[in-house]
Amino acid sequence: MNDMYFIKKNIDRLYDGLYTNFLDIKYQNLIKSKLKINYNIFKPFDESEKVIFYTKTRPEISLFEIKSYEKLRHQEIMGSIYSLGIDESLFGEIIIDNNRYFIYIFSNIENDFINRFNMVSNKHISLEKIDIDYLKEYKRKYEEITFVSSSERIDTIVSRITNINRKDILNKIKNNEIIVNYEIVKSNSYILKENDIFSIRKYGKYKYIGIQKNTKKDNYVIKIYKYIN
Repeated sequence: MNDMYFIKKNIDRLYDGLYTNFLDIKYQNLIKSKLKINYNIFKPFDESEKVIFYTKTRPEISLFEIKSYEKLRHQEIMGSIYSLGIDESLFGEIIIDNNRYFIYIFSNIENDFINRFNMVSNKHISLEKIDIDYLKEYKRKYEEITFVSSSERIDTIVSRITNINRKDILNKIKNNEIIVNYEIVKSNSYILKENDIFSIRKYGKYKYIGIQKNTKKDNYVIKIYKYIN
């Protein structure tokens, strides 16, 4: 996706009184920094990380349950949707809750979505449209993790989570395996901030909560949340 084109297109839509595509944290911040008008935010649920900005026209969104007799993984669902050529800005977050699977999409693509999305990997699925407010009270599930760290730098934190030495963390960064707020990390010196969302390839997705207290040896007690699907 061409970032500049995507940002301009969505800003123009807001100035025309319309609404944006689904925006992840990266694009939310970029568009906010350039907007000079008031806008509203559509959030499918309170903790949603993909949201829609709008001015006069409220977006029309549909919620579908993905039904399967077999267990599905988040990566499988995402990959199968991408294989249909559907851009990630046209759908919201994929929610997995008690072995049930949900997805938000723009209503104007739902017919095409229903007709084409019938497999996840090699597993047959069906779609059922449900009330848009069904997940309004949904709360994410996390595993809380605390540990002592000498720094809030991304390489130090990832090293503590994975038990991989910092030299190998550099290789992960070079291989684009670490993402913060939906952007690929380019430097090991990035300092994590409260509520940063980061993911480590093969290790999962995390939310950085921050320093809880200092130790007597001037280290930090760090808290993070690991996402649980």
